[in-house]
Amino acid sequence: MKRSMTLTYEVGSGLYINITNKCPCNCTFCIRNNGDGAYGSDPLWLEHQPTAEEIINDIKKRDLSKYSEVVFCGYGEPTCELDILLTVADYIKSVSSIKTRLNTNGLGNIINKRSIEADFRGRLDTVSVSLNAPTKEEYDEVTRPSFKDTDCFAAMFEFAQNVKNYVGEVMFTVVDVIGEEKIELSRRLADKAGIKLRVREYISG
Repeated sequence: MKRSMTLTYEVGSGLYINITNKCPCNCTFCIRNNGDGAYGSDPLWLEHQPTAEEIINDIKKRDLSKYSEVVFCGYGEPTCELDILLTVADYIKSVSSIKTRLNTNGLGNIINKRSIEADFRGRLDTVSVSLNAPTKEEYDEVTRPSFKDTDCFAAMFEFAQNVKNYVGEVMFTVVDVIGEEKIELSRRLADKAGIKLRVREYISG
């Protein structure tokens, strides 16, 4: 019997949406390097790129009133499938008042070859951007983006600042394995931009 793909999964009180496995980065701490799932979920590797309709049909099986928020976050960068992301977000907002959050590497403008921040107005309540490191050099070393001729650190930072104009809450994140000194430098950088920093615990699987 063919096993169905994991398009939605629960983490705590949130419902997470796994819309793609595509990602232009190869972060040294990426959970994908350690297993097939996250937080005890079923495998998040997708057999094919799901359509918006497939994802929406999966969401319809869930009782959205059970959750505190819906989070676009799986085994890939959601903005790699921006049209699907926007269509699914529109559906969620049409049937529920639940909060929506995007977890992103912040490189969506490079991925889509245009500024995408305004697309999130009315669709997302929170955008969480992976800062990962306090300097360009350390960011490139940790994040290992595939866009070699582009300043991805600057692009990510600019995206985070611009998207504040369109969503209610924006945050930067770093993973605790980068160490206290780099966390503090990241906090100062985030403070300077007027964006709060959240330190995420490294998950090994």
